[in-house]
Amino acid sequence: MRGQAPNAVPLPANNPAQRTSRSDWPTLKRLLPYLWEYKWRVLLALLFMVGAKLSNVGVPLLLKELVDRMGVQPSDPSALWVVPAALLLAYGGLRFLTSFFTELRELVFAKATEGAVRSITLQVFRHLHALSLRFHLERQTGGVTRDIERGTRAINSLISYSIYSILPTLIEVTMVLTLLAIKFDLWFAWITIGALLAYISFTVSITEWRTKLRRRMNELDSVAHSRAIDSLLNFETVKYFNNEEFEARRYDENLEGYRRAAIRSQTSLSLLNTGQQLIIACALVAMLWRATQGVIDGRMTLGDLVMINAFMIQLYIPLNFLGVLYREIKQSLTDLDKMFKLLDQPCEVADQPDAKALQLPTASGAPDGPPAPVAVRFEEVHFAYDPARPILHGVSFEIPAGKTVAVVGPSGAGKSTLARLLYRFYDIGVAPQGGDQATDTMSSKSGRITIAGQDIRQVTQDSLRQAIGIVPQDTVLFNDTVEYNIAYGRPGASRAQVEAAARAAHIHDFIVATPTGYDTMVGERGLKLSGGEKQRVAIARTLLKNPPILIFDEATSALDSANERAIQAELESASHGKTTLVIAHRLSTVVNAHQILVMEKGRIIERGRHTELLAADGVYARMWSIQQRTPT
Repeated sequence: MRGQAPNAVPLPANNPAQRTSRSDWPTLKRLLPYLWEYKWRVLLALLFMVGAKLSNVGVPLLLKELVDRMGVQPSDPSALWVVPAALLLAYGGLRFLTSFFTELRELVFAKATEGAVRSITLQVFRHLHALSLRFHLERQTGGVTRDIERGTRAINSLISYSIYSILPTLIEVTMVLTLLAIKFDLWFAWITIGALLAYISFTVSITEWRTKLRRRMNELDSVAHSRAIDSLLNFETVKYFNNEEFEARRYDENLEGYRRAAIRSQTSLSLLNTGQQLIIACALVAMLWRATQGVIDGRMTLGDLVMINAFMIQLYIPLNFLGVLYREIKQSLTDLDKMFKLLDQPCEVADQPDAKALQLPTASGAPDGPPAPVAVRFEEVHFAYDPARPILHGVSFEIPAGKTVAVVGPSGAGKSTLARLLYRFYDIGVAPQGGDQATDTMSSKSGRITIAGQDIRQVTQDSLRQAIGIVPQDTVLFNDTVEYNIAYGRPGASRAQVEAAARAAHIHDFIVATPTGYDTMVGERGLKLSGGEKQRVAIARTLLKNPPILIFDEATSALDSANERAIQAELESASHGKTTLVIAHRLSTVVNAHQILVMEKGRIIERGRHTELLAADGVYARMWSIQQRTPT
């Protein structure tokens, strides 16, 4: 039975849009330094803007002179053509200068605008990569990309509307009010000021109300977009369970919520536009009535009437657009604030201020020589993703330099957590609620992890991860070529080096058998390849990186038995002389490890070589017996 669309679609609990909105000034203050890098362009653009407005205000003045001159009969008939012709040429010249200065302003300021967009967007991109794994596991890809997309557009809109529209309009209003007050009586200025105050007050009050509606509409749009992206990324799962219609109904519920919000927003827009036009119409009638009365009384000329009418048209056309600009500026500030909030996301795992690069010994002793094997130690390591659910309880073991240690045990025992901690995707200790940076991660109660005697929390993450290579259980590839995905292990590697790594991973023959070879596109997340092919690409990528420390997290889990045996031999060859941590379910893949650790519920319950553990007739022996009887 088809469910009815709800009146409102709930937002995810961790959606940044639900947080209390900040004022606009902090957002503007954060934007200004990016623009001030181009201060000379900003100042030059402002100069051109003033020139454009001076030219624009001069147009009605020339129009007045032209009308007045046409009403006077000169004694010399030739003057009837000379004076109007000169005024017409000046009129056309001012019109041209208005456009000319406007285009110069936009041309000069374009570099500042695009430079600010580039700087901010790149900073957000870098920051997102610097955030911890916890953030990326909890985020919604569609919503984050939508916030970045809107924020980028908001910078262009904000600069365009404020510098190109709002500020020029304010300058023109000041010039017109000054002229009206000097040339005529103050009533013209008071009528204009009164209309402006009424217009601005009405626009601001209604727009503030509309902003809440627009914000809700954009939040619902982000939710709908996120769920659509999530559904499309998992289209195989959708088809496996025949849930296309369920996904369509779920998406339609979000679209219905967005439709309702959009209708409310449009209704408020119509109300705003109607009120604005009423204020403008009343002001125009009052101004022209007073000007007409002045012409009748002889206090003003016909040219004065034409000039005032031209001023009002020039003034109220941009002023009419001012309501739209204000709304767009408010929306742009909201969108930009959302992108800045991404920059405000705390880095749960951050380098210490005095962090140094990981120091690795070299085999030859020369500074630029190949790294020598190093020892990795876990010392009384405690860890929990959530305080209510501890994962590791005082885990201690050592991977001697150049040796292989395997970790086995049931799912949920904490095996993959060891790899995540070694990579510093998380810092050891009890992770705080909400994902904020822990205050006690350096506590001795949490233990420590060392590489070559150095606490990994005291070295830079970049140098740490440069020393480690991993073949994960779930391999995700970029939507690019096979060569790109293998070469990602060492950007800049030659084709020969990529092919050598592919041969070592037993995937070269498969690649060259495809029509486009190493230029074959692997598809979104590598979905054009089978699970085994993706895993072999991941193995090739890690072999190409050639780090001193290797992690194999179920590295052959997606391979058939024949390929598993072949690649297992290559993995053992690749790990020769390297410090290797192997995480496995299949015990047959770790029989040659120098030490095997058996984990259960976050603790090491057995350790030893394969033969020793079988002889102990404990948990490992029972697991081995079960797997020997059960085909895998």
